Order: sequence, then C-alpha cells, then structure tokens
Amino acid sequence: MTFTVHTLDSASQDARAELEGSQKAFGFIPNLHAVLAEAPSVLKAYKELHTLFQNSSFNNEELTVVWQTINVENECHYCIPAHTGIAHMMKVDPAIIDALRSGNELPSEKLQTLRNTTLALLRHRGRLDSDHLATFSAVGYGNQQLLEIILGIAQKTISNYSNHLADTPVDAPFQKYS
Repeated sequence: MTFTVHTLDSASQDARAELEGSQKAFGFIPNLHAVLAEAPSVLKAYKELHTLFQNSSFNNEELTVVWQTINVENECHYCIPAHTGIAHMMKVDPAIIDALRSGNELPSEKLQTLRNTTLALLRHRGRLDSDHLATFSAVGYGNQQLLEIILGIAQKTISNYSNHLADTPVDAPFQKYS
C-alpha cells in the first residue's frame, strides 16, 4: 500500500484543521502529520498525546531520553532524525543526544536509569521486576514517571509504526540528522 503525504488541499475537511495547526506551530506541515491526516482521529490523538507528554513531569533532557530510546529501539528512520533536531532546538546537551543515538552510556545515572526503564517497559510489555523498580525509585523517580513513560510509548508507537508502514520521508529541516 502507498500512503499519501497529504497537503492542505488533499486532506479531508476533518484533517485540514489539524494540519493548519501543525503549519502554524512548526512553520511547515511535518510529513508525519501529513501521513496521519489519512486518519484524522489518529492525527488528533497523536498531537494530543504529544502535548500531554510534553507537559508531563519530565524536563527537556528526560523527554528526549524517553522519545529517542523508543525511536532507536523501534528503528524509526523518521523519528530518530526528527527528535535529534528537536532535541537541539530544546537545547539538550549534545552528549546526551549522541549517546542516545549511538547506544553509549548516558552522562548521568538518573538519565541512564530512565533509558533502561523505558527499554524494559518496551521489551517486557510493561512488566518490571522489583529490582528494576527499586533502581528507578532510588534515582528519584516514582509511579507518576512510570505512567508518563507509558504515555510517551503510546505517542511514539503511533509515530514509529506509522512511519514504518508509510516510509514517511524525513522533513528537510531534519535530513542532516539522518
């Protein structure tokens, strides 16, 4: 199947308002949003999950750790470069950005624990043993952050899986991070 990268002209009426919002927010319509416009409810859900996750208890570095951990684990050709560019815009330490992409150790125990926990939640479908939970708690995280990681996983599942199906072209501003 071939997916359409919709424009304001080709999108349905239901999707058009969402794409107009994307255009306003980013200065362009991200290709992911243009692909998701095929199913307006999915586009709307993705954007809402994104907003909710950004407004979670995580700071910019932690948001980036969760997003990129999921993107790298799922080998998303679109989201890895997109979130690399976004991380730079969010002024995340380049050492963190590089470590997330390369799989190297993160510069702090807390961020590494966040990465390990995100991976464990993905790989074990939400099942964590008591040792893992104790390590997560020992660095200052709690149940709220566990649930917020799941929120990030929900958001990234929509984007990563959709990008795999659609082979979404990487947006021009992020191509240098491919």
